[in-house]
Amino acid sequence: MDFSLPESLGKTLADIRAIVDHDVIPLEEEFGKTGLFSKVEPALKEVRAKVKARGFWAPQLPREVGGMGLTLMEHARVSEELGRTTLGHYAFNCQAPDAGNMEILMQFGSDAQKDAFFAPLARGDVRSCFSMTEPDAPGSNPTWLKTTAVKDGSDYVIHGHKWFTSSADGASFAIVMAVTNPDAVPHMRASQIIVPTSTPGFRIVRNIPVMGHSGDSYASHAEVKYEGCRVPQANLLGAEGAGFAIAQERLGPGRIHHCMRWIGICERSFELMCRRAATREIAPGKPLGTKQIVQSWIAECRAEIHAARLMVLHAAWKMEQKGAHAAREEISMIKFFVANVLDKVLDRAVQTHGALGMTDDTPLAAFYRHERAARIYDGADEVHKEVVAKRVLKAHGLVVG
Repeated sequence: MDFSLPESLGKTLADIRAIVDHDVIPLEEEFGKTGLFSKVEPALKEVRAKVKARGFWAPQLPREVGGMGLTLMEHARVSEELGRTTLGHYAFNCQAPDAGNMEILMQFGSDAQKDAFFAPLARGDVRSCFSMTEPDAPGSNPTWLKTTAVKDGSDYVIHGHKWFTSSADGASFAIVMAVTNPDAVPHMRASQIIVPTSTPGFRIVRNIPVMGHSGDSYASHAEVKYEGCRVPQANLLGAEGAGFAIAQERLGPGRIHHCMRWIGICERSFELMCRRAATREIAPGKPLGTKQIVQSWIAECRAEIHAARLMVLHAAWKMEQKGAHAAREEISMIKFFVANVLDKVLDRAVQTHGALGMTDDTPLAAFYRHERAARIYDGADEVHKEVVAKRVLKAHGLVVG
């Protein structure tokens, strides 16, 4: 494994960092203090035009559909740079949930679906959302879904209640997980169906407050009801009953992207922490960084971020070499390990800033509000730890059901 950067990628990352520093980070203050994405959306539209003109648009997509055509490992490096600000991925059109939706539309979409839904999403003309989690079912077990899609003539009629449908506010369409084959084995009961949000029966109940912030537009998480929502059966994505398998295809690369984004947040938070430790005086001529406990935090953060980065790059390398299934253990390990590193780095950075760290005068509070969920979404830490433990124990002769 060679984790060194090719010279061409090093230049690309430097150029991307310059755009992030010069054009994106200055927008953080307005977004952080209001929590309203709509306040920065017009300015971000201009940044996106600049990104596209510079050839850095959609790093995760192939060149033939307007992207940069990066490998998974290359995109991981880009994702770290963009993760230094909560607005970075959106500025480059590789934000969740749109990036994952682009991937599955490319892989499983019909030609008509690609024309109608993938192409405008790839261009950045519209946004989308992914509607799977339900308030009355465990999010880490998508085989328990209660939302149904029943055939009626040439249509599906969808009934169900979803929440944490991220970015539904203002989205053009949703990809919804619904049970189409209730009598099938658990992992083949659900399908993924494309639902334009203008469809009668698609109703956003509210944007869910997260730590006091409901947000709006792209930066929001919606509670959604599907009330007799009728769409053509032609909107089925992939095969009927393949919803779970498609979701797994979406989650593998997505976890690499998430983890490297978290490392970008760690690096930015660590930078702010070190700057604070070096300049904040606790007595005349005595900076905070002279305290041994703060030095210990700095050393631990540096080591943990470095270890996390190497783990993610190794998982990306294995996924590229042998496929997502072969890298299943590595993907589970990085999901809980990096999420916990993020949690610790953010906590230490806030603590180092004292009362200032609790305010929106730095990006730390916004990072914490949005990213505490890292240990919950895409499978709670405990679920991923169980996956790893079962595989380890199996090698020692103990099969856990």
